[in-house]
This record gives sequence, structure tokens and C-alpha cells, in this order.
Amino acid sequence: MSTLNGGCHCGNIQLELGLTRAPETYNPRACDCDFCTKHSAAYRSDPQGSLAICIKDESKVGRYRQGNAIAEFLICSNCGVLAAVTYETEGRVYGAANARAIGGGKGFGPEQTVSPKTLSAEQKTNRWQDVWFPDVSITTL
Repeated sequence: MSTLNGGCHCGNIQLELGLTRAPETYNPRACDCDFCTKHSAAYRSDPQGSLAICIKDESKVGRYRQGNAIAEFLICSNCGVLAAVTYETEGRVYGAANARAIGGGKGFGPEQTVSPKTLSAEQKTNRWQDVWFPDVSITTL
């Protein structure tokens, strides 16, 4: 298992990814929706891996829902970095990290464009449960 660390620019939102393969074998998914395009986000996840999110100051975390308002984006309101996205269902939290918040996205394979905006809400949540990190840990210091 490979462990990668990252987070927002100021360190308020910290990420720890546990990947089951070498980082270069993962292709971050660059979502083509307006929100992700404007944030230049590309997401990395591993359905057999782990994601831990540690927040130093909750008051400096913006939480934003767009589109179907199912997923919640975590944005540092201090430095402006979109760090991760989460989705909760039946007491379980799934998530994906912005690959660009992990060492600037370097060390991963080439990005691939995805179009979740063409999917129904049910298709999105089914896909997230298949490809995102399961059982995401979110703690506040």
C-alpha cells in the first residue's frame, strides 16, 4: 500500500490517501462539469484504499453542493483550494481527493475526462460507490 499526503495550500484541510497500487497506475478523473472545470479539479480514489481528511479549523472550510446537491465539496475558505469531495449514504461516507492537492497531481498517470453531468442522480451515486474511497474518515482537530 502506498500512502500519499496532501491538502490545501495553507494546511487547514489535510489529506492522507492509502492506495493499493503504485500512484503512477492511477489516472485522475477530470470532471467536465462547470464547477470542477472552474476549479481545475481532477479526482483520485481507490475503492480498496483509504482516505483520511483532517480539518484544523472547521470555520475555514467551505462546503458546497452543486448539480444534484448530492456530493459535498470541501473547499478551504482561507486559501481557496478544493481539496476533496464526499458523499454520505446509510451512515457510510465515500470520497475522492483532488489529485492536484496531492503533490500538485504529479506522480499519477494521465488524466481522463469524465462527464458525470450526463448521469442521473442514481447513476452518479452508484458510480461513486464503485470507484470512490469507502468509509472516509473526517476528523477535526
